[in-house]
Amino acid sequence: MEMMACCGGGLCCQCCCNEGDTRTPEELTILGETREDEDEILPRKDYESLDYDRCINEPFLEVLEGLDNKKARKYEAIKWILVFAIGVSTGLTGLFVDFFVRLFTQLKFSLVGQSVEECSENGCLALSLLELLALNVMFIFISSVLVLVEPVAAGSGIPEIKSYLNGVKIPGIVRLRTFICKVTGVLFAVAGGLFVGKEGPMIHSGAILGAGLPQFQSITFKKIRFHFPYFRSDRDKRDFVSAGAAAGVAAAFGAPIGGTLFSLEEGSSFWNQALTWKVLFCSMSATFTLNFFRSGINFNKWGSFQLPGLLNFGEFKCVDGDKMCHLWTAVDLAFFVLMGVAGGLLGALFNCINKRLAKYRMRNVHPKARFIRVLESLLVCMVTTLVIFVASVTLGECRDLVSTNNNTSTQGSVNEEVNSTIRRFFCYNNTYNDMATLFFNPQEVAIHQLFHQNATFSPVTLLLFFVLYFFLSCWTYGVSVPSGLFVPSLLCGASLGRLVANVLKINFHMQVYAGTFALIGAAAFLGGVVRMTISLTVILIESTNEITYGLPIMITLMVAKWTGDFFNKGIYDIHIHLKGVPLLEWETEVEMDKLTASDIMEPNLTYVYPHTRIQSLVASKSSVLTRAGEQRRRCQSMKSYPSSELRNVCDEQTAVEPAEEGQDILQQMLERRHVPYPNLYPDQSPSEEWTMEERFRPLTFHGLILRSQLVNLLIRGVCYAENQSSASQPRLSHSEMTEDYPRFPDIHDLDLALLNPRMIVDVTPYMNPCPYTVSPNTHVSQVFNLFRTMGLRHLPVVNAVGEIVGIITRHNLTYEFLVAKLRQHYITI
Repeated sequence: MEMMACCGGGLCCQCCCNEGDTRTPEELTILGETREDEDEILPRKDYESLDYDRCINEPFLEVLEGLDNKKARKYEAIKWILVFAIGVSTGLTGLFVDFFVRLFTQLKFSLVGQSVEECSENGCLALSLLELLALNVMFIFISSVLVLVEPVAAGSGIPEIKSYLNGVKIPGIVRLRTFICKVTGVLFAVAGGLFVGKEGPMIHSGAILGAGLPQFQSITFKKIRFHFPYFRSDRDKRDFVSAGAAAGVAAAFGAPIGGTLFSLEEGSSFWNQALTWKVLFCSMSATFTLNFFRSGINFNKWGSFQLPGLLNFGEFKCVDGDKMCHLWTAVDLAFFVLMGVAGGLLGALFNCINKRLAKYRMRNVHPKARFIRVLESLLVCMVTTLVIFVASVTLGECRDLVSTNNNTSTQGSVNEEVNSTIRRFFCYNNTYNDMATLFFNPQEVAIHQLFHQNATFSPVTLLLFFVLYFFLSCWTYGVSVPSGLFVPSLLCGASLGRLVANVLKINFHMQVYAGTFALIGAAAFLGGVVRMTISLTVILIESTNEITYGLPIMITLMVAKWTGDFFNKGIYDIHIHLKGVPLLEWETEVEMDKLTASDIMEPNLTYVYPHTRIQSLVASKSSVLTRAGEQRRRCQSMKSYPSSELRNVCDEQTAVEPAEEGQDILQQMLERRHVPYPNLYPDQSPSEEWTMEERFRPLTFHGLILRSQLVNLLIRGVCYAENQSSASQPRLSHSEMTEDYPRFPDIHDLDLALLNPRMIVDVTPYMNPCPYTVSPNTHVSQVFNLFRTMGLRHLPVVNAVGEIVGIITRHNLTYEFLVAKLRQHYITI
């Protein structure tokens, strides 16, 4: 907890690290200091909160005083330019990934496909399998090694970005090195044949661009550093990350509105209303940048805007002249609801299996040498390649190729494109291998096949494909490669939906549009896995470009979410929980209102005086005293003091049993309604000439100052001599205070030999004198809503006479912590 409270009154330097013996094992477990149950993953204390609240100190007020309308418009214009740059950069990143994935995939499938066609006659299929294995293993090895360079680049990155937007600082998540490893690694992972997608990593990549571009500097590459004094705070950075994440969704699916809703629904725990328009503009910029270049490169029609996203579902349309054709009817809604239930059940099963795999990796793979992770990735690659090859050669059925000569306009062109990607492995006389058509194509092409292929796939083939894809994609998500889950889930669900359509057509002779059922199946399974509702509905509608699908998609996603939530959480929430991230939910349970702020706060704090000697500041970062211990020290020094009142106070305190002493003193402060002695004013500093009454003043709260700010003051020599006035202390500007953001110097960077320990630091100009505070009797729901809505990092608890009695941070509001405190509350009752 990098916070110090500026207090008047007695000196009290306290922190929570050495108080383990006074807390119950249950509290220690919740605080992440011990774990009684190996299967229980608890929030870790090393995650810090972002500080969305502005520090209204004197340097900040000086900036506001110098801000006129002209400068404000300039500031706003710079922000719009940066938002546009983030969107364009995200679109170009998607173009880069898509281009090389297509290049490597086409190269691989053309070589292996030609080899299979030749070897089917010559009997050398083992050679074809070795060629496919060699190419896939090479690609996956490169991708896995890149993750070794930056481990945060593994996975989709959506859990980490969701945590960041929720207000949790994840180390290394938005660094340039992470971006390079993520973008390069995901194209090799997809080209290597693993059942992963590139859409999830696109969201992470967009968020990194949003965090990095406005900073004009890089921690990875030290030489990239430009003087740009704007947007040097967690508040501004998080807003740009929101825009970048939305741009990543927009580039992945061609869904700018869905991207905006994703950033609002899935990520942000608090939302700046002025940010909505900028996020939408950033998403539009990403979509049309990618659309412009992809349409020009693929169709040589620059400016036609025909390919809005990396994943395009194509146009769902009945064949002209077919009066019996309909995309969906009211009767179909009943089947869509049942498919939503099935999708929720299968999604819950997927998440349960993946959670167990993730726990196994945490205990048996990650603690070992790092190359073990590479070997696991290569093992998954080889098994996946073997399954794909064997299933395509042995399990596929030869199906008749349907002619599309009678189709016209768009539908005809779609079917021609689909039929050009069929695979004829061991099938002749105008037939094709349905299993090979699904496996020996890029995942996006396979989705197109299921959505738009006129000929039916064999029900047995679809069932086997679903089972194989389900378990292999579940095993794959979590290995040490950049990997997305959207496309594998869509493909898995589309095969299930197409299976339902085939059964209804063949066994019940119903006239249904197979593409619609494939789309609803994809939505059901994806919704059952990720448990997204509003944003995913809009994303799928924008991807299909068919507004009439809005109602069935929404109903299916709602049913899938409700069904899945009955068993477990969504896949991203599960992985957030496994990482021990203290994520705050949307609201607390009603039962938690039996607790108050005094029940959940951390009473052991670190204090500094408004005017403090350097030796005290340095000692405050190393010495630890409990509130009771400090009180005992004072009482011992007061026994010889002539004041009978002070002697009585000391006698009362020493009569308390040591185990209950700290709680007793804290209870007195919570119940205090008057000030027994005069408070210390901000311009006063501790003196050796103080009387004992002056030394025993209450700890009046004057404001907050971060440890990083104190270290910054010491490094820059902001102090004055004791024979001088505090007005002689050097003043720092707001730009100097934020110059080192986001990596502020540490206490260990100080050269203590250069510091005069008797010098005094006046921290009042640099502290936040007016942070949000709550009283000890405030109910937990009010505390939670204030903390989450305002994006706070620290929430002081101040009693009726202005004394600080505790602090509330994110860890005090996690579900696990509140449950433990509620149990203690019931035990006490």
